[in-house]
Amino acid sequence: MQHDVELLILGGGCAGLSLAMQLAQRCHHVPSTLILEQRACYENDRTWCFWGYAETPFAQQATHQWHRFKIASAGQERRIDCSVTPYFMLTADQFYRAAMATLATTPQIRLKMASTIQAEPQFHQGQWHLETQDGPVSAARIVDTRPLRPIHQDGALMWQSFYGLEIECAEPVFDSGCVDLMDFSAATSDRVAFTYVLPLSSTRALVEFTVFAVAPFTSEELALDLQGAIEERTHGHSFTVQRSEHGILPMGLTGLQAPGPSKDPSYVRVGLFAGAARPATGYAFQRIQRWAADCARAIATGGSPIEHPKEPALRGWMDALFLNVIRYQPELAPQLFLALFCGGASQRVIRFLGENGRLSDYLAIAWVLPHGPFLRQLFSLPRWP
Repeated sequence: MQHDVELLILGGGCAGLSLAMQLAQRCHHVPSTLILEQRACYENDRTWCFWGYAETPFAQQATHQWHRFKIASAGQERRIDCSVTPYFMLTADQFYRAAMATLATTPQIRLKMASTIQAEPQFHQGQWHLETQDGPVSAARIVDTRPLRPIHQDGALMWQSFYGLEIECAEPVFDSGCVDLMDFSAATSDRVAFTYVLPLSSTRALVEFTVFAVAPFTSEELALDLQGAIEERTHGHSFTVQRSEHGILPMGLTGLQAPGPSKDPSYVRVGLFAGAARPATGYAFQRIQRWAADCARAIATGGSPIEHPKEPALRGWMDALFLNVIRYQPELAPQLFLALFCGGASQRVIRFLGENGRLSDYLAIAWVLPHGPFLRQLFSLPRWP
């Protein structure tokens, strides 16, 4: 079957569907669009979280929100009030449901599931052409959201790997009003490790074990640590597993260069492995929403699709410096994160992590962190791409 479209989106994940939803809002300016997704169906296999307000994109679709979170390590604990900017949780099924409802009312945008690309796109005679198992496709513009496979260890300053289980306990064991944002394990010299708990009720929670390291970890490699974290929180009570999720996020891209057919502006690569994730945290969802709105605006006005914006110089430099400190001295991470949230500066840190930081926030954060490790790394900081 031959498809000729104005816009081809490769990958129907968060970035691809977010762009499609933004295009659907353009009414009479929606280009003919085809989304090719290799999955046969969508599953509730991931969770996106973010700090925000009622008007923040997808806050109204969020399944949970919390007004408190905590950081803990070796008997120390910081509890932070975030009621001004609650911490929202959006499940994959809610996101995909919203996307499908939008696409169902927009005939100009078609989603093709279980679609396998047999050869990379080639540009000739003013069009992009590629082959799928259903036949050839041609398009004037391409937005490629596909993740890199395999992942190259040296493609990022560090990697964030996590493995989590959503569990239902027989007894109430969770504080449903407070997120365990980072509960650090014993410090080691080769990785930063912590438990992350999203309490959905007093008996139900998503418990994740997360590692920041120079190499990515598989779910099998994290399974034993996750088991220990769950046992610690369930206190021997029985529980059932409802679902699982595993992810690997680049933190500070350095050498991840996906093979691309051309540097032509009509073809762009986006997504987690092309700058969507915040280098120092891995948070990506709201960055993707901002990019999707800007990209849809550019396409709807006849322009080329756009990539994720470059990191602002000061924030990029601070992220790179922070990542290098914990890369070479991971045992300092618990102390550094606890220091970030001390002294009543929580809203400054939330703005910084949520990318709404002001210069005064940057300066305040730099002041509360221990200066020695950062000064030592300052002169060995690799060039930021």
